[in-house]
Amino acid sequence: MNVLFMTLLDFSSIDVRCIYTDLMRCFVEKGHHVHIISPLEKRKNSQTLMIDENNCKILKLQIGNIQKTGIIEKGITTLTLQKKYIDAIKKYFVGVKFDLVIYSTPPITLYKAVNFIKKRDNAKAYLMLKDVFPQNAVDLGMLKKSGVKGLVYKYFRSKEKKLYKLSDYIGCMSKANVDYILKNNPDIPSDKVEICPNSVEPVHCVKDCKRIIETANKYNIPSDKTVFIYGGNIGKPQGVNFLIDCLKANIKNEKVFFVIAGSGTEFGKLLCFIADEKPENVLLIKEIPVDEYETLVKSCDVGLIFLDNRFTIPNFPSRLLSYMQAAIPVLAATDINTDIRQTIEEGDFGLWCESGDLNFFNTHVNKLCDKNLRMKLGENARRYFEKNFTSELSYKIIMQHFNGRDK
Repeated sequence: MNVLFMTLLDFSSIDVRCIYTDLMRCFVEKGHHVHIISPLEKRKNSQTLMIDENNCKILKLQIGNIQKTGIIEKGITTLTLQKKYIDAIKKYFVGVKFDLVIYSTPPITLYKAVNFIKKRDNAKAYLMLKDVFPQNAVDLGMLKKSGVKGLVYKYFRSKEKKLYKLSDYIGCMSKANVDYILKNNPDIPSDKVEICPNSVEPVHCVKDCKRIIETANKYNIPSDKTVFIYGGNIGKPQGVNFLIDCLKANIKNEKVFFVIAGSGTEFGKLLCFIADEKPENVLLIKEIPVDEYETLVKSCDVGLIFLDNRFTIPNFPSRLLSYMQAAIPVLAATDINTDIRQTIEEGDFGLWCESGDLNFFNTHVNKLCDKNLRMKLGENARRYFEKNFTSELSYKIIMQHFNGRDK
């Protein structure tokens, strides 16, 4: 099969480890011909180029700036994406007839590009639904359903509906996501919506003790405390104010140490907290390379997940996978609409509390200082991960719709 994957993720090789590249590698390994369009932002001062990796071609398409830029420039870039992607397909993938086009949210603005491939090639379209926009922006107060902001909401909501209608299949991250989409979009046939979870290719959970010690020493991470790590995006969806409350509440807790590694729009709040409070048991690290981050996770004891408690949509953060793969337990503080709690309890690999419940969070922190408990939960995490969150599983879920074409 000829597969087209359109994304806003910036990468130049499918050997990079993430939920999308791991899935694309799986397609390549099964014998499919994979074509990818990945953006190259204007700020990098590079021209469009094609990268050929055996059965995978990655088109690095120059676009305007869309990450870490002003709202006007981001808006213009977003609105021009569709035409750029269509023109690029016509110019760089000449003579290729696609059987399957895969794309993810965000963004929801690739409707015309997907529609172009469907009509031209009679291709099937598979949407990997990773967030529900614009409702997530409404939940966080960034948009409203009335007034001037309501006009923006209605515009993007119409785009969202069109994308759902256009998609032959919609892969959601969890059961709660499936239920939410069907409940709030009653015109969507239930048989086109399914669970296709965040997933990665498993790597052997062999802890390189020497490297782990070197990493711990590099960042001055103590070996005599229970180390909690939060890694990934640090933005409004994570409810950073509650994260800071949790750190403040444990400043004098001599049994624990917190590592925060990542970047995002709310990173400055954590910087201010560190400057004002000067906590001795909190380490804040700007985003680091994937390999180094994975080693850092292995040197810690518990993985943290935070979600803003205002969410009405069921988010399911992919950072959960890095913790489970490293065989460490999870402590999640989220809204009540996500089914992360049910997943953690079903797999028995961590603890959960509602975001905002500081007492419950602190109780869990102290409970997870028990090494024997952590070991048990960590083993469960790895076992549950291998059964439910591998890219091989996601590949099979997608390919079940193409009888006779699975390599």
